[in-house]
Amino acid sequence: MLKNTILLIFIFLSLTHFSFSQKADSTKNTTQFSGSVSVTNNGISIVPSFSLGKPAAAFNFSMGKNRFSFEPDLRFSLAGKPWSFLFWFRYHLIKKDKFTVNIGAHPALNFREQTVVLNGATKKVMITRRYLATELSPNYAIGKKVNVGMYYLFSKGLDDGTINTTHFITFNTSVSNIKLSKQIFMRLAPQVYYLKLDAEDGYFFSSSISFNKKNFPIAVSALMNKIIHTNISSSKNFIWNASLTYSFNHKYIKI
Repeated sequence: MLKNTILLIFIFLSLTHFSFSQKADSTKNTTQFSGSVSVTNNGISIVPSFSLGKPAAAFNFSMGKNRFSFEPDLRFSLAGKPWSFLFWFRYHLIKKDKFTVNIGAHPALNFREQTVVLNGATKKVMITRRYLATELSPNYAIGKKVNVGMYYLFSKGLDDGTINTTHFITFNTSVSNIKLSKQIFMRLAPQVYYLKLDAEDGYFFSSSISFNKKNFPIAVSALMNKIIHTNISSSKNFIWNASLTYSFNHKYIKI
């Protein structure tokens, strides 16, 4: 399984390396295709309280034109087993110089290995659980480097055994392009958030830090999550990960 995952990552990098890109002279005829692939020692979800607890790979893509985009988020363990698939549809509701509001929705599949007894034999099977979610994300740019905003995610579980309703509300900020040298830049993104899973809830703090080299597609990052106060029984007091991410961004023009 590990060899299959490594091969998949290699093919992904090769395809994006040989993809062509052109500068757009008309936004109406331009389609954007961007994405990233990350490898981490501990897979952490979009809600930082949820983690896989083992090494993982994440493939993120964004294909869009004008204000609309389709953004699949596919996550696997490094053993090659699926973890979660999110199929985002997003729309830029407000797009000003300093103020933006994005909305989105997605169907999602969450995969979990479970031990069952079939015909008298104990076997491990992969159980798929379905979710639907919506999001709202306003953001304000204080300057060229500092942004503040909030993020709200509502999720509804569709199958037995899923979390029926999830409310995830963050108040976040990001400071980007912090110059460490002529070539190396740092980005900080701390946030506090409220999480409610059915009858349980809690308050948390999380923060990410990333290091980028100018005109280089690979970045190194780390993320940590800490409980402030919660009664969510499955929450871990502190989790973290370190990741290596390859990113690309291309524009294609209709002639």
